[in-house]
Amino acid sequence: MTTHATGRRRAAALLILAGGLLTSLVTGCSPTIDQRGNAPDPDDVLALQPGVDDKAKVFQLLGSPSTAGTFDDKLWYYISKRTATIAFLDPTIIDQAVLEIKFDDGGLVKDMKLYGIEDGKVIEPVARVTPTGGQELTFLKQLIGNIGRFNTPDKGPTGGGPVTTPGR
Repeated sequence: MTTHATGRRRAAALLILAGGLLTSLVTGCSPTIDQRGNAPDPDDVLALQPGVDDKAKVFQLLGSPSTAGTFDDKLWYYISKRTATIAFLDPTIIDQAVLEIKFDDGGLVKDMKLYGIEDGKVIEPVARVTPTGGQELTFLKQLIGNIGRFNTPDKGPTGGGPVTTPGR
């Protein structure tokens, strides 16, 4: 085998390796799309008629709601969200929709509203901690503090002798 042929094979192998590395980098950076929740078909939503269709018809067309009203079942919500995640980064919201269906006292559709991502409000959770009494014990303090505090069959739960009940 000549040196020229060996050089060509080495160059071809490096080219194949570089192509494989580039392909895996490109496919690793393509976003993963996730669909969460119940996104009803728009044609099925448009088929619902307020004052005519009832909960059974809504259930038949759209399926089970994502959630219902807190205090009564006159409000049904169909919530959906699509996110894109690239590699190890946090997901970004592509689309979000909430379909709210209100029912009257007779169970008929009263009103329907569709809320998008622009209707949402960003909230900041409060990061407060409720103080508790007592001490903060490390693992080592807990381990040393428990030496000799275990129940033995002959001494009872207090470790000081047999258990007796008053009056017996």
